[in-house]
Amino acid sequence: MDIQKNKDVKDDLLDPQSAERSPTLILRKDYEPYPWLVNEVQLDFDLGLDITRVLSKLVVRRNPSAAKDNKIKLDGGDLRLLFVKVDGESVENFVLENDNLVIPLAGDSHTIEIATEVSPSKNTKLEGLYASNGMLCTQCEAEGFRNITFFPDRPDVLAIFQVQLTAPKEFFPVLLCNGNLLKKGDSGDGNHWAIWHDPWPKPSYLFALVAGDLKANSSTFNTMSGREVEINVWVRPEDLARTDHAVESLKKSMKWDEETFGREYDLDLYNIVAVSDFNMGAMENKGLNIFNTKYVLADAETATDADFDAIEGVIAHEYFHNWSGNRVTCRDWFQLSLKEGFTVLRDQLFSQDMQGESVKRIEDVRILRAAQFPEDSGPLAHPIRPNSYSEISNFYTATIYNKGAEVIRMMRTLSGVDRFREGTDLYFERHDGEAATCEDFVKAIEDGAGLDLNQFRLWYSQAGTPSVKVETRYERGEFFVRLSQTVPSTPGQTDKQAMVIPLRIALVEADSKSHRGEELLLLDKPQKEFQFSGFSSKPALSINRNFTAPVVIERDASLDELLLLAAYDDDSFARFEAMQEMMLKHLVASVSGAITSASRSKGEAAIVKAYKKILTDSTLDDSMRGELMAFPTQTYLFEQFEIADPDAILSEREGLKRKLASELADELIALYEHANGLVAAGNGSRGARKVMNMTLGLMASGDQMTAITTAVKQYDNASNMTERQGALAVLAGLDSPSRETKLSHFYETFKGNALVVDKWFSIQALSSHTDVVKQVKVLAQHPDFTLKNPNRVRSLYMALAANPNAFHTKDGSGYSLISDLILLLDPINPQTAARFVPYLGRWRRIESKRASLMRGQLEKIRKANNLSRDTFEQVSRSLDG
Repeated sequence: MDIQKNKDVKDDLLDPQSAERSPTLILRKDYEPYPWLVNEVQLDFDLGLDITRVLSKLVVRRNPSAAKDNKIKLDGGDLRLLFVKVDGESVENFVLENDNLVIPLAGDSHTIEIATEVSPSKNTKLEGLYASNGMLCTQCEAEGFRNITFFPDRPDVLAIFQVQLTAPKEFFPVLLCNGNLLKKGDSGDGNHWAIWHDPWPKPSYLFALVAGDLKANSSTFNTMSGREVEINVWVRPEDLARTDHAVESLKKSMKWDEETFGREYDLDLYNIVAVSDFNMGAMENKGLNIFNTKYVLADAETATDADFDAIEGVIAHEYFHNWSGNRVTCRDWFQLSLKEGFTVLRDQLFSQDMQGESVKRIEDVRILRAAQFPEDSGPLAHPIRPNSYSEISNFYTATIYNKGAEVIRMMRTLSGVDRFREGTDLYFERHDGEAATCEDFVKAIEDGAGLDLNQFRLWYSQAGTPSVKVETRYERGEFFVRLSQTVPSTPGQTDKQAMVIPLRIALVEADSKSHRGEELLLLDKPQKEFQFSGFSSKPALSINRNFTAPVVIERDASLDELLLLAAYDDDSFARFEAMQEMMLKHLVASVSGAITSASRSKGEAAIVKAYKKILTDSTLDDSMRGELMAFPTQTYLFEQFEIADPDAILSEREGLKRKLASELADELIALYEHANGLVAAGNGSRGARKVMNMTLGLMASGDQMTAITTAVKQYDNASNMTERQGALAVLAGLDSPSRETKLSHFYETFKGNALVVDKWFSIQALSSHTDVVKQVKVLAQHPDFTLKNPNRVRSLYMALAANPNAFHTKDGSGYSLISDLILLLDPINPQTAARFVPYLGRWRRIESKRASLMRGQLEKIRKANNLSRDTFEQVSRSLDG
């Protein structure tokens, strides 16, 4: 590619090392269409690790739907500008405003050519074009394309892309881009080239390219219309043997989307590339999905059952985006949940069909409660369609994704599966090839399913997790249920309106241990009462079955009612919820001191009885048994208190675990031996492995010597990573010589595998050992640790931040460790650094001494020089929100 610089353009016009500017607040109400349409984009890349040159040609015309503007403003970032041409002529009257390029345009249509240089090897932010272990790849969502070339880098500018990639064949034998490969060849000078064409208009955030030494696991898929699609999963040659599961997961996803949503793939080629340095889990770029290696590579020796599930789910998620995100994209970033919430629901429904609905639903709710509920009750609370932001990367949140999915799931509940499908068909039909809004989606469901969703729209505009108070009474055969809702105040929103809350219920009778059928109650007012007739005694209310609404239920259920539901409810989630509620109520009362000695004994006895039923029920599927055995997490317990005391919560939770381990020691051993026997005989399912690990973990709360002996034996005899990691996690939390022996053995066995070494770091940082903070400090000096790889950073420091015992160490050392990390990481990778801030941002919900320490660390961060927009926004909202 022959590029000549304009004579008057300075080499240092844009300095990538310049300090970040103060963040600007962007408001949803200020949206205006872009004044120019970009019909076609031609990109010519001369690829290199140190210097890559990019020549872009944009064919633009005035947008008749926008206000007239005699200039075009193109977003830019870490770029070196070489020249600008308009209609074939060099121009010099352009202006650089901060990072952006402004070019005067007098006519109604023009061709703009721009040449830039970027340095992929210096791009530690991993946004735009960057180097990863000798490979070149891109990450353009949300605003990374501006770090490749000047462009209207916004989701409502859709264009047809044609791209030529040229690179040294020795270093980059594989050249990939979006769409279909038109042709390729050798240049005769050691370089080779490939031309790619994407026939579907897309925004710049969906652009992708990859160049490197890669091998493909290739296959084909025949679509429902009979077309053959070539499938390739590209990895480094040494990783090829671990890609079969990814290929099969993609095929399952393609088939499921055709059968369930009627969506067929629309290109001749589908490429997935696994990258070891990646800020996200994966990216849905059109026809060329770029994935974190964590969500591609798996075999039984190196990946757990949970890893296999995650790979299947994430591959499905990115594939489903081909329609819910690519063919129909979002108009602006305030509409992010349009594509993410809908696609999360789609991947959840897919995983339910692949793995089983009951366990998958419990897993999804657990994630919601662990990540989104705290977000909704803290300073970073925001609606699933926000009204403002300063840095869009900070809004890739559990609220946008997980709560967004729950809101759309409620529409599915209200309309029914078939009518919901009619609504989604209408949505795709109306908006194919467009940049749409959340309102467009709701309107399509409303019209297609025949619903009135006027009040329901409040879920898009109001932040906060609604709380539903449930009061019941029984009078002469009549059963009354009074429901009252409260939507809490959140930053910037104090006056909340009543939401539409669908709650599926059943009334379980003690005599028959069954119910007469389900009903769907609609709570659409501050308070409603419902009446049910024909009962000889008071039934137990099974409410929010299958978690039909993302709300907190506060009810007056007695211990006997909860015992009945925990033992016999035929809705798996409701059964799980009854068990969780029984433990939760007991622990909350114990932590708050609102419990008598007699009440404590009665509560413990009920929990032991219910738990024993779970351990010994031969009719239970082991995967479900494992879920029912789970304790409420400390994070979820924190959410039950206005001001949480981590020490008291830990003490009471561990005390209850010890009680169960002691009272049910024989049952635990018998269950473990049964599950272990199934595994040893080759008949062990993933459920048996799950029960083994859950039982072993509880045993460690009681007889530690037995637990250590059992864990060592399990580790030594393990035939897969699920068993090995489960045993090592138990040993890592205990003081014994076996702890260091097995941790050392694990590392030496897998030190050449980056993903398994990540596990090794995480196991130690997540452990219940008494000295985790000190251990993390030592691990941070390990030769295999680096701040430049997001997976490695998360494996150690995010594991620590997610470990309440270590993070909330009384002396504040956990807090200072995270704040020091943020300051070290921010200049390298601000997007990853900013994701650590919310852990410190929960300071208002912690007892006063720790709150002061947490706030102090946030203030220290905010005072730092040259803080990135990403981190500055998160810290400021955490302090001032």
